[in-house]
Amino acid sequence: MGFGVSGSTAIIFLGVLVATGSLYTATSNASENVLEAQDADAERALERTNTDIAVTNATYDANNTTLTVNLTNVGSETLSVSETTLLVDNAYVDVPPANATVDGDAATDLWYAGENLSLVVDADPTPARVKVVTGSGVAATEVVS
Repeated sequence: MGFGVSGSTAIIFLGVLVATGSLYTATSNASENVLEAQDADAERALERTNTDIAVTNATYDANNTTLTVNLTNVGSETLSVSETTLLVDNAYVDVPPANATVDGDAATDLWYAGENLSLVVDADPTPARVKVVTGSGVAATEVVS
């Protein structure tokens, strides 16, 4: 055997080594991304499990055409007021930040466990029911009185 056979064998082994290194890097990054996604999914599931809200009341004032929805955070998760969505008769209603108060404070965005959130919006005609959805997707529905 001459140098040509030994040289070509060395080049083939070097190519296999480079290909194996690239394959390992790609596989390692992919498995790391999968594990991170599984951890994030488990964290979101735990957040949904610890989130619970209750509609205390939903009252419509026909004289002022305003709807007031009072809620209580009965879960253990701290919620964001800006991520809370109000649906009135299956239609999205934009709640101005000044009309969303947590225990009387309109300046806060945090809605801690045990605290009450009050949402006041204009509604015409008289609504039949409301649905409030948190940022994690937990919802509560109530008939308007």
